[in-house]
Amino acid sequence: MKLLSQSRKKQLKKIAHLPHELGFRMPAEWELHEATWMVWPHQRSSWQGRDRLERVRKRLLDIFEVLLNDEKVNLLVQNQAEKIDIQKQLKDRGGPFKRLQFYLISTADVWIRDYGPIFIRNPEGRKAWVKWQFNAWGRKYPERLKDNQVFSPRRPFFRMPCYFPDQVLEGGAIDVNGEGEGLTTESCLLHPNRNPGFSKREIEISLRQYLGIRNIVWLSGGIAGDDTDGHVDNLARFVSKDTILAAYEKKTADENYEPLRKNWRRLKAASLRRTRPYELVKLPMPGRVMHGRTRLPASYANFYIANQVVLLPVFEDPQDDKAIQIIKEHFPKKRIVPIPARDIVFGLGTIHCLTQQEPK
Repeated sequence: MKLLSQSRKKQLKKIAHLPHELGFRMPAEWELHEATWMVWPHQRSSWQGRDRLERVRKRLLDIFEVLLNDEKVNLLVQNQAEKIDIQKQLKDRGGPFKRLQFYLISTADVWIRDYGPIFIRNPEGRKAWVKWQFNAWGRKYPERLKDNQVFSPRRPFFRMPCYFPDQVLEGGAIDVNGEGEGLTTESCLLHPNRNPGFSKREIEISLRQYLGIRNIVWLSGGIAGDDTDGHVDNLARFVSKDTILAAYEKKTADENYEPLRKNWRRLKAASLRRTRPYELVKLPMPGRVMHGRTRLPASYANFYIANQVVLLPVFEDPQDDKAIQIIKEHFPKKRIVPIPARDIVFGLGTIHCLTQQEPK
């Protein structure tokens, strides 16, 4: 095991009194929300042209109508004109918009899951947030580095404490059960384009200190077409403290078959190490969704759990109905809302990537 450097020892000594030591933890996504944070899409290049951008915007309006019935949506827009246009469209639809809160802030892209705040809470119900560093998925897209400053601790977004570790972490790279357990991938968190020089042990220490994740299940890697180096929210998701839905490909000739089978074996091994084994459920993969010769990262695992609904990306695929049924079985008290996502996935993400929950 790699020894900690002297500089890292000093850094870890400084954070000994930080979130985990004060009882803070990252809640599970199914715990009650105060709000959902989102960004209005504006980059034509992200969606391969204006026509698809407009279709993606209509899908977001569909999502607003569903979410606003039960929880607040905090929406980042570029300017006042966007705000007025969205209000008009919602009014024309006859949908609710009183819970829609606008923030006029320039962004490079919509994927707030990866650069937005990660909220934590202590047993007394006090909230705080963690501002991790965002480097545009390993500096793949330099023009999107500006999103690292969208949620600056210097901006008065939240009346709650902020912690800001000097480490890169995207929200889509982790998933938690709210009980101190988390899922992630080696291909993303250990990639040298994120935190070069940091060992697995050092990353685990940071996740424990800032998010209260005491036990991490390390999956291997991601699906084809995923430019994030393997975000776990396309692979495996907690749906209860003891249950994990995991993407699985049955077709041996498919390029996702072996990576997903390897992840499944790791989940099985992690389950056996627990006093109470995980319930592991296979979630099918849709067939190939292509942009020319390039495969896009379509996955049913990229669902979002809101207060009363689960938003599930679907792809006009024969496996859609099976995925809907599996999600229904695990969220019997919530309404399952399929969101057509073939246009959205052209941006290389879908529903979970577009959202970030703020707990109550």
